[in-house]
Amino acid sequence: MITPIAGFSKLSKKEKIEWLANTYFQTNETVIDTLKKYWNSDETLQKLHDEFIENTISNFYLPLGIAPNFLINDKLHAIPMAIEESSVVAAASKAAKFWLDRGGFTATVLSTEKVGQVHFMYFGSTEKLHTYFSSIKSELIEATKHITQNMEKRGGGITDIKLRDKTSELDGYFQLHCTFETVDSMGANFINSCLEQFAKTFKDNAESFEAFTTEEKDIQIVMSILSNYVPNCLVKAEVSCPVSSLTEGETMDANEFATKFVRAIQIAKTEPYRAVTHNKGIMNGIDAVVLATGNDFRAVEAGIHAYAAKDGRYSSLTHAEVKDGFFKFWIEIPLSLGTVGGLTSLHPLVKLALEMLGKPNAKELMQIVAVAGLAQNFAAVRSLVTTGIQKGHMKMHLVNILNQLEATDAEKKHFINFFKDKTVTHSAVVNAFNAYKVAQA
Repeated sequence: MITPIAGFSKLSKKEKIEWLANTYFQTNETVIDTLKKYWNSDETLQKLHDEFIENTISNFYLPLGIAPNFLINDKLHAIPMAIEESSVVAAASKAAKFWLDRGGFTATVLSTEKVGQVHFMYFGSTEKLHTYFSSIKSELIEATKHITQNMEKRGGGITDIKLRDKTSELDGYFQLHCTFETVDSMGANFINSCLEQFAKTFKDNAESFEAFTTEEKDIQIVMSILSNYVPNCLVKAEVSCPVSSLTEGETMDANEFATKFVRAIQIAKTEPYRAVTHNKGIMNGIDAVVLATGNDFRAVEAGIHAYAAKDGRYSSLTHAEVKDGFFKFWIEIPLSLGTVGGLTSLHPLVKLALEMLGKPNAKELMQIVAVAGLAQNFAAVRSLVTTGIQKGHMKMHLVNILNQLEATDAEKKHFINFFKDKTVTHSAVVNAFNAYKVAQA
């Protein structure tokens, strides 16, 4: 019977691993050996990774791939992508090559506003609260000067604080809705530090506001936290070309392809079941670049999916149209990213990825990430309306299946050729592999 452990965090890394192996595994030596295989041989580098999080026992690898030939605002990029899913990097690369010959991608940052909120409860005169807020607003900002001075030197800082009455949704609930410019940092720590100072100043000064009754002075701060929903931190990426340039070989003429492509986007706008999978494909591209550049892909995911439902129904993040003989395809998404701070200055591969991208500032990275999402979606929808999604995906997945079967390099080469003109399924590969092994015996 497994029993709880006290003081686990105080154990050494070796002791943590030994406890884990002895408690949860029967082949404990194999477990220990597997975990150690993923340690970096450079002790200094391994120590750096150990200190990124708590209770570290090993490193968990993801492949880091490159999607070349991305022409973005007339500048050529090779985009780093950290992801485990087959065909994502190949699809992005294929889309990049397709649009390279048609003028490339255009991207524009529309706005860069970040948001944080102080949530509090107040049960008193709303009029008095608004009067109090008006009197204290400048002092709230002044009280954060020790936090904001460096950010202000870089061109950022607090842009506004508003008092919001949310009592129609929850009795007694108000908030300080605060907006920020964080320049090239994602800004989470900066925003949260400002918010906590706002909360302290707001509550403390209420004690001396003469118009408040004793009960009204008791402002109850619930929490102070940034929001990962940043609908005013927006970037747009797009591609366009004459419909006649959308050649799809002999499988489909350009006009039919454009019509089906636009219809597929309209379906994703209309049908939430389709929209979720449609947007997941977009995030294949976005998350891979966000992760490779040391940014918070969970925050990005949450904010983007919330934006997809901003009109009251979950819908497509991409848009397409054919007008006056031109095909246009675009995406507009919220992205809160940073190129300084956090892992961007610590993780060696993150630093390498950012250097590969030309050491972009936050706005430039927003554009690159948005383009990766648009390219991924173009590749997916293009496959869906022509050959179908599985043909390309399963060809890429074939190697994974062969690896599960512990195929040799020679056997992999044989089966890649064998399935060149056949449908790839797990059972088909297993059956063909077993038959091959019997024939070779």
